[in-house]
Amino acid sequence: MTTTDADGTTPVTATTSVPVIAPDETDPDLRKLYDGFAAAGLIPLWTEIGDLMPLTPRPEAVPHVWQWDTLLPLARRSGDLVPVGRGGERRAIALANPGLPGRPYATPNLWAAIQYLGPREVAPAHRHSQGAFRFILEGEGVWTVVNGDAVEMRPGDLLLTPSMHWHGHHHVGDEPMVWLDGLDIPLVHRLDAGFFEFGEDGVSDRSTPSRSRNERLWGHPGLRPIAAPDTTNSPLMAYRWADTDDALTAQLELEDEGHPGVIEPGHAGIRFTNPASGRDALASLRTEMHRLRPGTTTATRRTVGSSVWQVFRGSGTVTLDDRVIEVAAGDLIAVPSWCALTIEADTGLDLFTFNDAPLYEALNLARTETTARTETTARTETTGSTTA
Repeated sequence: MTTTDADGTTPVTATTSVPVIAPDETDPDLRKLYDGFAAAGLIPLWTEIGDLMPLTPRPEAVPHVWQWDTLLPLARRSGDLVPVGRGGERRAIALANPGLPGRPYATPNLWAAIQYLGPREVAPAHRHSQGAFRFILEGEGVWTVVNGDAVEMRPGDLLLTPSMHWHGHHHVGDEPMVWLDGLDIPLVHRLDAGFFEFGEDGVSDRSTPSRSRNERLWGHPGLRPIAAPDTTNSPLMAYRWADTDDALTAQLELEDEGHPGVIEPGHAGIRFTNPASGRDALASLRTEMHRLRPGTTTATRRTVGSSVWQVFRGSGTVTLDDRVIEVAAGDLIAVPSWCALTIEADTGLDLFTFNDAPLYEALNLARTETTARTETTARTETTGSTTA
């Protein structure tokens, strides 16, 4: 195994556990010392180092899969019984990781929820410190209004709501719409950095344009408006499925022609980026779309940091450490830090994913271990950079 950190150095690989020195209950002087520590609000490092500095990450969150066949009926029932409006704000049902009991968190840094909006309903405007996105699963006829700009929502689209952007939703269609919400709520909560403001009871713009103003300004590949300033988060609020689909299709076509472009054989992927900077579309969240050919098995990857995956189309299996789970369209998968993930496609498989990699990269804590599979053997390499 080759191990390389983000700075290019090769750390020593530990092979034994970190020793923990516990107080000697039979030594009265030592016992008095520890009592003095406790009375003064002190804890010695030597009794805690095994928990504070483990040899590898030991997340409290556990690998978990939420089945769409269970989620969707519950979301529909909530649509019958729970109103949308001021106070509750959103009919959003959060994924609660079994390893984080009592918390509505998919992982320690990621909040994921299924949001359900019925025909003619309006979700009132508000804004908050947390960065957010919507990945649309099914339905039509909804527009989200972001800072006064009406943006149509369609299946397969990624819609952004960056930090402190006003946003509300209005539904003009006849069928419900369901989407995945992703936010950095747990992170902002732990940092004591959260602010929330109520807006108007409805939305400021009830128009239904097919192309929003931000798309007209920013939605031209490789072309940047000179007059527009740099922004930390993407100024483009909508990443359309048609463009994503075309990009993934092109990668696999290039592979067929013998040209580079795919992540690995049969595995295409794109990352949603900020057209003003080329960095991630949201400052604290990385968003991607992956496509696997039928029969493709990915390399096994472990990353520092957590992720949530959702099957958009197709079926297959995911292996989370030593658990093998069948997945189908709509299913959601939580992958904690340093959990080994392998994906195998039965049919053609499209997956949306988001993670907290930008945080770890900014702190120089990112590390990825990839076990590449070949016909006869497997090769494992660990790097400090984040791979797809």
